Amino acid sequence: MAKMKAAVFAEVGRIVLEDKPVPDIGPLDALIRITTTTICGTDVHILKGEYPVARGLTIGHEPVGIIEKLGSAVSGFREGQRVIAGAITPSGHSAACLCGCSSQDGAGTRHGFKPMGGWRFGNTIDGAQAEYLRVPDAMTNLAPVPDGLSDEQVLMCPDIMSTGFSGAERGEVRIGDTVAVFAQGPIGLCATAGAKLMGATRIIAVESIPARQEMARRLGADEVVDFTEGDPAEQILELTGGRGVDVAIEALGRQETFEGALRVLRPGGTLSSLGVYSGDLRIPLGAFAAGLGDHKIVTTLCPGGKERMRRLMEVVAAERVDLRPLVTHRFTLDDIEAAYDLFAHQRDGVLKVAIRN
Repeated sequence: MAKMKAAVFAEVGRIVLEDKPVPDIGPLDALIRITTTTICGTDVHILKGEYPVARGLTIGHEPVGIIEKLGSAVSGFREGQRVIAGAITPSGHSAACLCGCSSQDGAGTRHGFKPMGGWRFGNTIDGAQAEYLRVPDAMTNLAPVPDGLSDEQVLMCPDIMSTGFSGAERGEVRIGDTVAVFAQGPIGLCATAGAKLMGATRIIAVESIPARQEMARRLGADEVVDFTEGDPAEQILELTGGRGVDVAIEALGRQETFEGALRVLRPGGTLSSLGVYSGDLRIPLGAFAAGLGDHKIVTTLCPGGKERMRRLMEVVAAERVDLRPLVTHRFTLDDIEAAYDLFAHQRDGVLKVAIRN
């Protein structure tokens, strides 16, 4: 049986490189040879035991690669073709998919819905931090990479670009809006870029790290609030003359950022939550206006599927946004344990790492 290298969850605190069998594929699947992937903050939640997965599971959900083999029922693709697949791989035929909630895909359930059911790579099936990856429902999930685009140009499309942009989309940012984005990690930076693309004319980023502040400005932030210099909600309310913002995007997954995002909303504003939370949230009564402020709170799991990927790559190809500067470090798959150590501890100004085979 052919073997491959793969980064697997061994136990809490340990993701290690091991040899595993190259995946078999079924009629609707594709096998891709991974050329570039990356590490996500969600992978760090898995590493720390904050999000449980099975021991021995290959981690990772952001694949760029080349089709090695196609299932017998797959059409419209060819072996040797460069492709990406989204972090979310919906079946395309469940009730959730057919009503526009493909990230909550419940294929195989009685009613067709499952919370986070579209997230399979590195969650319920083996993921992308390996030499090879089985892509389920390939005709729903594979998206050809346009000629002329490099791996690093499209590397953010499977997850953080899709997730960050969806924060602005779900928040229904409109032309002329004022938007606050809490935290300028990779997801928050993409939310900042997405808000700019959707027509926000004043974007206030919340961030304390100088390099991330500068990147936020580069991607569309008009002003940056440093939370180490005072309460960020109070600073934003002062900047807006007490009005507050039309949309607040929470991109970290902590009580203090969620609460801050709620506190800066104008009456009738929208809180768009992207963070992955590891504990219960509290809603402060005053910020919630006793439930009478006409606020809207929406959550998002990264949209996936081939059409979403195509659209995001079109944005890249049209040079509407360039996310290559987010790749601050590069490793080979052989060095992925060192990459995790760097990324999990946020050393050396890391934003995203590229893992190459």
